[in-house]
Amino acid sequence: MNKSNQNILGIYTYVDVLVDAIKKLRAEGFENLRVFSPVPNHEIEDALDTGKEPSKVKYFTFCGAILGALVGVCFTVLTSLDWPIVTSAKPIVSIPPYMIIIFECMILIGGLSTFLGLLINSRLRKDTPPELYDERFSDNKFGILVNCNSDDLEKIENILRDFGTDEVQVNGVLKEEAKVEEVKEEEAKVEEVKEEENNPDSTEVKND
Repeated sequence: MNKSNQNILGIYTYVDVLVDAIKKLRAEGFENLRVFSPVPNHEIEDALDTGKEPSKVKYFTFCGAILGALVGVCFTVLTSLDWPIVTSAKPIVSIPPYMIIIFECMILIGGLSTFLGLLINSRLRKDTPPELYDERFSDNKFGILVNCNSDDLEKIENILRDFGTDEVQVNGVLKEEAKVEEVKEEEAKVEEVKEEENNPDSTEVKND
């Protein structure tokens, strides 16, 4: 995996410490967070939205509603002028009866614009790789997945542990297991060096 693109996962049992950890990560400037929860929780949503700019969907709704109202006005007025129905001395164009049609056009186009804005701004995310997902997130555990640079791994790990994470995984490998593997590799290298020092003849043969 690219060393500049790392994934660190913290697993929690309690939602309150999870929320505190999310807020701390957001305060430290880490934006690429993904949270796993067995149930919907508004506190988690609020923590993830902390510091983010307001949704732009409302602008789509507003512009769509204005456009819909204008369409309704043009539709009713132009229809009346093109096919006038003269009734006594009443005006051809009468706005009050048109209000229902104008309102319906405003709601219709405003609603469609809202849906369009939602699709544009939501952007479907990529699926989480299987090795980064823990089945316990569908039972009784919570998780924070942070995508970061390798330089930030230690800082993020310290934040996760400060807020009482049960375990930390880096790129799908339990942190403690990763440390054990590193220790084993170092021990193997030391053993090789010792063997070479104890058997200099074999080293000379290899060089020949």
